[in-house]
Amino acid sequence: MTDASNTTHTLMQRFHDAFEAHRPDDLDELIGEGCVLENTTPAPDGARYEGREACLTFWKGVAFNADLAFELEDIWASDDRGIIRWQLRWGKRDADRVRGVNIMRVRDGKIVEGMGYVKG
Repeated sequence: MTDASNTTHTLMQRFHDAFEAHRPDDLDELIGEGCVLENTTPAPDGARYEGREACLTFWKGVAFNADLAFELEDIWASDDRGIIRWQLRWGKRDADRVRGVNIMRVRDGKIVEGMGYVKG
């Protein structure tokens, strides 16, 4: 794995950990200027957030929510691209979950693009 891929993988792990541990402030140092986020909802295209502050505000709200539980499935990284596969649970029943993926882009050691997708 290249140095860039290692850096991206570490960044993806830190990003996911902030959600899994409900530590929204950990996101502050991970998100870059000019960040663009496309959320998983509403269908069909998801809401779009532009700019560091807009992305941070959205992601921090999700990370803060103790009723949501993210479980990591896999992280893949190559150069400036990263993919995080996860499950999101909001209840105890098997139906109270969804599997999804974030496709991320990194620039200068910060996340500058996040595209979220879920299995429908």
